Amino acid sequence: MNIELRFFASVRETLGVDTETVFLPPEVKTVGDVRRFLMARGGKWAEALADGKALRMAINQQMCDASTAITEGAEVAFFPPVTGG
Repeated sequence: MNIELRFFASVRETLGVDTETVFLPPEVKTVGDVRRFLMARGGKWAEALADGKALRMAINQQMCDASTAITEGAEVAFFPPVTGG
């Protein structure tokens, strides 16, 4: 399955990339699986997407949680929590 990835703010800065199209293996079925798949790249990927790190996720521009299923062609985004002020 192919999906479009988008990274924002500090996640984008750490990774040095804002978008990427990626082919996922069949076992990657949820947004949380996508996060773990990317973390397995190691290095800056593991750092930016670490399990203990507060991150927000969205699929097709709708906030979601890690258990949300992904579909072919979906846009999955990762970004830090936003604060106002």
